[in-house]
Amino acid sequence: MSLYSKRGVSAQKEEVHAATKNLDKGLYPAAFCKIYPDVLCGDDAWVNVMHADGAGTKSILAYLYWKETGDTSVWKGIAQDAIVMNLDDLLCTGIYDHILFSSTIDRNKNLIPAEVLEAVINGTQEFFDTMKTMGVHIHFMGGETADVGDVVRTIAVNGTMTARWPKSKLITNEKIQPGDVIVGLAGFGQTNYETAYNSGLASNGLTSARHDVLHKTYGARFPESYDNALDESVVYIGPHRMTDEVDTDKGKMQVGKLLLSPTRTFAPVMKQLFEEQFDAIHGLIHCSGGGQTKCMKYVPDQVRIVKDNLFAPPVIFQLIQAASGADDQEMYQVFNMGTRLEIYTTVEAAPAIISTAQSFGVDAQVIGRVEESAQRELHITTANGILQY
Repeated sequence: MSLYSKRGVSAQKEEVHAATKNLDKGLYPAAFCKIYPDVLCGDDAWVNVMHADGAGTKSILAYLYWKETGDTSVWKGIAQDAIVMNLDDLLCTGIYDHILFSSTIDRNKNLIPAEVLEAVINGTQEFFDTMKTMGVHIHFMGGETADVGDVVRTIAVNGTMTARWPKSKLITNEKIQPGDVIVGLAGFGQTNYETAYNSGLASNGLTSARHDVLHKTYGARFPESYDNALDESVVYIGPHRMTDEVDTDKGKMQVGKLLLSPTRTFAPVMKQLFEEQFDAIHGLIHCSGGGQTKCMKYVPDQVRIVKDNLFAPPVIFQLIQAASGADDQEMYQVFNMGTRLEIYTTVEAAPAIISTAQSFGVDAQVIGRVEESAQRELHITTANGILQY
């Protein structure tokens, strides 16, 4: 059993998928989000989409860093995480503008004071203000903030996004086909709409990242930060403290800041691509839960996805793997490993897509291709060999 499983987390969410297998898949079963007929206005040419997600256990990392340093600014990053995990999923259906957002914050009031709530709420509005300058309009509709200390140990930050969108401008992944190439967008580095270096970790796999990287003393000092029913052998087993510094290609950075890099949105990039090259985009995959294997849920049955030119994993993933001892098979199934958005397109269109991404400071390259196959397969080339799923 993997460390991830021993901590009560499933990278593939098998039980969730089993529980929801009988639900309606929407108008386009291969689409990245469930797409409904336009029940709001009854227009057959439009659809409705609603999506819910959040920052997950990354909020616990913010809690630890805040308790250790007194720096409340990390909570603004958690606000961004909760937004982007919704927004970039919607991007994968072609939706990028005129979106409604409702926030849900559950907290233990005895541990999470008003200043933290203010940082999360203000951080939400600040992110929307930044996106507005990039032509992406997200409307903050308020939400629910509940004091539920009997349920939540520290704080859970989540949100729901809703949009009404024309059918003619949807990406449904049904056009993915053999002969396509895959352009990958990097989640690490620094874009021209970010204020600091981004480690690329995003908001998936944080349970493993936290326990594998951080030192045992965190469990003793902050027992509220983990499930006390876990076996102690999997609780905070790493060598680092939040304020330890490690070398990156941008100089020395704190481990805590690398773990807490806000999830990058690709909305400004995708807005331009949708407006200029919509017909060339055959499919989109956000490498979130399931990491580099996420695509297996959304591509056609009789294809082989070959990823043989992924970005070299940035330092945060090297740090996690060195601390945990996890093999490549598990790392690529849990984490995005630096490549966070996949654009399925034609060979001819790929250079222009790459150029657009790079104009925003987002690194991009052809990371692989789609081949014919008797069954759905995924082959990933790493520095240590080829992984098959």
